[in-house]
Amino acid sequence: MKGDSQKGFKIVTLIRISQKIGLWVFAASAFAQQPVTYQQHVRPIILKNCATPCHHPDGVGPFSLLSYQDVAKRAKFIAKVTQIRYMPPFPADRTFQHYANERSLSEQEIDLIQRWYAAGAPEGAAQGAGGRVQESKEKSQEIWEEGRKPDLVLKMSRAYDIKGDAREDFRYFHVPMNLKQDVYVEAIEFIPGNRKLLHHSRLMVDSTGTMAGIDGMAEDDPNLRRFQQTPLADAFLYGWVPGNDRVTFPAGTAKRIRAGSDLILNIHYAPAAKPETDQSEVRLYFARKPVQRMVQTLTLTENNISNQPFLLPANTRPEFFMSYGPLPEPVKLISVLPHMHMLGRTFKAFAITPDGEAINLIKIDNWDYKWQMTYQFSQLITVPKGSVILAQATYDNTAGNDLNPNRPPRDVGYGWNSTDEMMNLVLYYVNE
Repeated sequence: MKGDSQKGFKIVTLIRISQKIGLWVFAASAFAQQPVTYQQHVRPIILKNCATPCHHPDGVGPFSLLSYQDVAKRAKFIAKVTQIRYMPPFPADRTFQHYANERSLSEQEIDLIQRWYAAGAPEGAAQGAGGRVQESKEKSQEIWEEGRKPDLVLKMSRAYDIKGDAREDFRYFHVPMNLKQDVYVEAIEFIPGNRKLLHHSRLMVDSTGTMAGIDGMAEDDPNLRRFQQTPLADAFLYGWVPGNDRVTFPAGTAKRIRAGSDLILNIHYAPAAKPETDQSEVRLYFARKPVQRMVQTLTLTENNISNQPFLLPANTRPEFFMSYGPLPEPVKLISVLPHMHMLGRTFKAFAITPDGEAINLIKIDNWDYKWQMTYQFSQLITVPKGSVILAQATYDNTAGNDLNPNRPPRDVGYGWNSTDEMMNLVLYYVNE
């Protein structure tokens, strides 16, 4: 009797397990058979990972993906680049460090996009609206900005004429801010007026009121030296490079810009085959809540390289190291922005504490010049007093590097030209 009872119990248990498995299979099958529509399934994925960070009007993406029409006409392309994980781009290794602005798609999200495309890219009904969403440009822009407009828009005083002489062009521009009082900036956005030709732009702040004469001045102008002797209030307010978008500082922190200050833009234009123009603008968003700590910038440059000289001989794959420290005071890191040119291959940065602990900052195993970002840490990273910040980068100056701008390869050193190289690490931080 006891054996029969146990046997019967096992049979009942197996039946219950089989029923649960059947329910799971049925639910999975039902989900797989559920029609996939843009409004219900694809729109949230695109908004979060594609439209909001990059593909919106004036964003770093080459086209907008804020409306159904924007997405549907590129359905085949989107299905392909997401399937092979070419998009959304996020070069940093997320097993090395995590960031607040990470972008990636799960296998389920990729599958939803594939099924939506295979079904003919249907729009479907808007969730909770009972009908189709009227997605005008204004409505889409509101979605992107979540109802927020910049508090101050600063445009170059006039359009700059880019010569079509196939030469690199480095210029400085003076942009009056007309500030009557100090402002606390919690977000900064740079909008290139000629995205095709802009190589980079560096935003600086002058508080002396003596820099107006630098407007439009070339990097090789002998008069520039006089202006470069003037100390800047902020030598690195923000840096725009391909792939970088609006940077937003954590709540309670901001960059302070003093009353009477002006912006100085340092812009590098790539060679142009024909005359073109540029009139870029800067958008500033002021802090709406009390600011407890001021954001500061620490920049490691080629001067911090320990195995000098910074020279990449032709047909070599050199590696360089740079260090900064020990830190005189503890800091809390907000973000990290590495920078190299076309010969860059890998980049890694970390901090070593006085106790020998390693604090990971950034690791990129496949450098992509077209996608450089300000990686904002998920949480502020505390780096103790006495710590040293270290970075290492590798380069490929051989003919095997398809991105090598020099054919045949030649010796390359430091410089701002696209054919030169750089090794920078920019950190936003606040004091402990």
